Amino acid sequence: MQDLSLHVMDILENSITARATKVIVKVVMRTGKEEMLLEIIDNGMGMDAETAARALDPFFTTKTGKKTGLGLSLLKQAAEQCGGEMVLTSGKGRGTRIRALFCTGHPDMKPVGDMAGTIDLLRMTHPEITFEYTCEMED
Repeated sequence: MQDLSLHVMDILENSITARATKVIVKVVMRTGKEEMLLEIIDNGMGMDAETAARALDPFFTTKTGKKTGLGLSLLKQAAEQCGGEMVLTSGKGRGTRIRALFCTGHPDMKPVGDMAGTIDLLRMTHPEITFEYTCEMED
């Protein structure tokens, strides 16, 4: 994927599939530290501990008819290739939270892309879901 907004779209499609009614996307730019924090929180079905542990494996998916589940693993890879990290926490019936840290000064940092446009597109195509998007600047 060319930019992070496309990764986010893929992850949010997972939230939609998990029957989330509310999804929060938060971007925090930490200019003094040359970091960007991306947080995605949904109130969908969530995952049990075993599924959450396997969810970052690109060869694991819970979707019928698919052999791979690349969304989470590709976002994790994008964070790690620029010196960051990604953490996924989830609980059955409690939703899912993804926190990805990106080192913005790293040469392998992907462009952020049109995050607001991506969220707006999902709002239009899924009016039954509340999407919250914030972008903050620290420092």
